[in-house]
Amino acid sequence: MWDYLQHLSFWDWLAFGTLLLILEVFGAGGYLLWIGVAAASVGVLTFAFPDLHWTLQFILFAILSVLTAVLWWRRQRSAAKPSDQPGLNQRGQELYGRIFSLHEAIVSGRGKIKAGDTVWLVVGPDLPAGTAVRVVGQEGVLLKVEAAA
Repeated sequence: MWDYLQHLSFWDWLAFGTLLLILEVFGAGGYLLWIGVAAASVGVLTFAFPDLHWTLQFILFAILSVLTAVLWWRRQRSAAKPSDQPGLNQRGQELYGRIFSLHEAIVSGRGKIKAGDTVWLVVGPDLPAGTAVRVVGQEGVLLKVEAAA
Protein backbone atom coordinates (compact mmCIF):
# COMPACT_ATOMS: atom_id res chain seq x y z
CA MET A 1 0.00 0.00 0.00
CA TRP A 2 2.75 2.44 0.92
CA ASP A 3 4.59 1.64 -2.29
CA TYR A 4 1.45 2.45 -4.27
CA LEU A 5 0.97 5.77 -2.43
CA GLN A 6 4.58 6.77 -3.03
CA HIS A 7 4.21 6.31 -6.78
CA LEU A 8 0.89 7.98 -7.57
CA SER A 9 0.63 9.19 -11.14
CA PHE A 10 -1.61 11.77 -12.68
CA TRP A 11 -3.75 8.91 -14.03
CA ASP A 12 -4.60 7.84 -10.50
CA TRP A 13 -5.79 11.34 -9.59
CA LEU A 14 -7.74 11.75 -12.83
CA ALA A 15 -9.40 8.36 -12.35
CA PHE A 16 -10.28 9.25 -8.75
CA GLY A 17 -11.69 12.62 -9.84
CA THR A 18 -13.70 10.98 -12.61
CA LEU A 19 -15.07 8.39 -10.19
CA LEU A 20 -16.16 11.13 -7.77
CA LEU A 21 -17.83 13.10 -10.58
CA ILE A 22 -19.67 9.98 -11.74
CA LEU A 23 -20.86 9.34 -8.19
CA GLU A 24 -22.01 12.97 -8.03
CA VAL A 25 -24.29 12.34 -11.02
CA PHE A 26 -26.14 9.73 -8.96
CA GLY A 27 -27.30 12.34 -6.48
CA ALA A 28 -24.70 13.33 -3.92
CA GLY A 29 -26.16 16.84 -3.84
CA GLY A 30 -22.97 18.69 -4.78
CA TYR A 31 -20.78 17.21 -2.06
CA LEU A 32 -18.61 15.13 -4.37
CA LEU A 33 -18.47 17.67 -7.20
CA TRP A 34 -15.83 19.89 -5.64
CA ILE A 35 -13.82 16.99 -4.24
CA GLY A 36 -13.79 15.49 -7.75
CA VAL A 37 -12.66 18.82 -9.23
CA ALA A 38 -9.90 19.01 -6.61
CA ALA A 39 -8.74 15.45 -7.45
CA ALA A 40 -8.67 16.26 -11.18
CA SER A 41 -6.73 19.46 -10.42
CA VAL A 42 -4.14 17.49 -8.48
CA GLY A 43 -3.95 15.13 -11.47
CA VAL A 44 -3.20 18.06 -13.77
CA LEU A 45 -0.59 19.38 -11.33
CA THR A 46 0.98 15.93 -11.08
CA PHE A 47 1.14 15.78 -14.88
CA ALA A 48 2.81 19.20 -15.00
CA PHE A 49 5.18 18.36 -12.12
CA PRO A 50 5.81 14.57 -12.24
CA ASP A 51 8.28 14.63 -9.32
CA LEU A 52 5.65 16.01 -6.89
CA HIS A 53 5.99 14.06 -3.65
CA TRP A 54 2.93 11.99 -2.67
CA THR A 55 2.49 13.76 0.68
CA LEU A 56 2.40 17.10 -1.11
CA GLN A 57 -0.17 15.67 -3.53
CA PHE A 58 -2.44 14.73 -0.63
CA ILE A 59 -1.94 18.10 1.04
CA LEU A 60 -2.82 19.85 -2.23
CA PHE A 61 -5.87 17.62 -2.59
CA ALA A 62 -7.07 18.47 0.92
CA ILE A 63 -6.49 22.21 0.46
CA LEU A 64 -8.13 22.29 -2.98
CA SER A 65 -11.12 20.28 -1.76
CA VAL A 66 -11.81 22.69 1.08
CA LEU A 67 -11.01 25.76 -1.02
CA THR A 68 -13.30 24.85 -3.93
CA ALA A 69 -16.16 23.89 -1.60
CA VAL A 70 -15.87 27.10 0.44
CA LEU A 71 -15.61 29.32 -2.64
CA TRP A 72 -18.67 27.70 -4.19
CA TRP A 73 -20.60 27.97 -0.93
CA ARG A 74 -19.74 31.68 -0.65
CA ARG A 75 -20.73 32.30 -4.27
CA GLN A 76 -24.05 30.53 -3.78
CA ARG A 77 -24.72 32.51 -0.62
CA SER A 78 -23.98 35.85 -2.25
CA ALA A 79 -26.08 34.98 -5.31
CA ALA A 80 -29.13 34.10 -3.20
CA LYS A 81 -31.53 37.03 -3.09
CA PRO A 82 -34.92 37.31 -1.49
CA SER A 83 -37.87 36.61 -3.74
CA ASP A 84 -39.93 39.50 -5.06
CA GLN A 85 -42.95 37.20 -4.54
CA PRO A 86 -42.45 35.65 -1.09
CA GLY A 87 -45.94 34.11 -0.97
CA LEU A 88 -45.57 32.30 -4.29
CA ASN A 89 -46.81 28.69 -4.12
CA GLN A 90 -48.25 29.25 -0.66
CA ARG A 91 -51.96 29.20 -1.25
CA GLY A 92 -53.90 31.31 1.19
CA GLN A 93 -51.06 33.71 2.01
CA GLU A 94 -52.52 36.34 -0.32
CA LEU A 95 -55.77 36.28 1.67
CA TYR A 96 -54.27 37.42 5.00
CA GLY A 97 -55.94 40.61 6.22
CA ARG A 98 -58.67 40.58 3.58
CA ILE A 99 -62.34 40.69 4.50
CA PHE A 100 -64.91 38.23 3.09
CA SER A 101 -68.48 37.35 3.89
CA LEU A 102 -69.22 33.87 5.19
CA HIS A 103 -70.51 31.60 2.44
CA GLU A 104 -71.64 29.03 5.01
CA ALA A 105 -72.12 29.75 8.72
CA ILE A 106 -69.37 28.80 11.13
CA VAL A 107 -70.85 26.03 13.26
CA SER A 108 -68.78 24.21 15.89
CA GLY A 109 -65.78 26.28 14.80
CA ARG A 110 -65.93 25.43 11.06
CA GLY A 111 -67.47 27.16 8.06
CA LYS A 112 -66.73 28.36 4.53
CA ILE A 113 -65.92 31.57 2.71
CA LYS A 114 -65.83 32.24 -1.01
CA ALA A 115 -62.71 34.03 -2.23
CA GLY A 116 -62.94 34.69 -5.96
CA ASP A 117 -64.04 31.39 -7.48
CA THR A 118 -62.67 29.25 -4.66
CA VAL A 119 -64.47 28.09 -1.54
CA TRP A 120 -62.17 27.90 1.52
CA LEU A 121 -62.78 26.04 4.76
CA VAL A 122 -62.42 28.38 7.73
CA VAL A 123 -62.09 28.01 11.47
CA GLY A 124 -63.17 30.59 13.98
CA PRO A 125 -65.92 31.59 16.37
CA ASP A 126 -69.47 30.52 15.50
CA LEU A 127 -71.01 33.16 13.21
CA PRO A 128 -74.05 33.19 10.88
CA ALA A 129 -73.76 33.06 7.06
CA GLY A 130 -73.19 36.45 5.44
CA THR A 131 -71.16 37.85 8.36
CA ALA A 132 -68.06 39.82 7.38
CA VAL A 133 -64.88 38.05 8.55
CA ARG A 134 -61.19 38.89 8.31
CA VAL A 135 -58.58 36.22 7.49
CA VAL A 136 -55.97 36.26 10.28
CA GLY A 137 -54.01 33.04 9.75
CA GLN A 138 -53.78 29.63 8.20
CA GLU A 139 -53.49 26.03 9.46
CA GLY A 140 -52.69 23.91 6.41
CA VAL A 141 -55.76 24.18 4.17
CA LEU A 142 -57.92 25.87 6.83
CA LEU A 143 -58.05 29.65 7.09
CA LYS A 144 -58.38 31.23 10.54
CA VAL A 145 -60.93 34.01 10.62
CA GLU A 146 -62.40 36.44 13.09
CA ALA A 147 -65.38 38.75 12.87
CA ALA A 148 -64.51 41.97 11.02
CA ALA A 149 -65.11 45.14 12.99
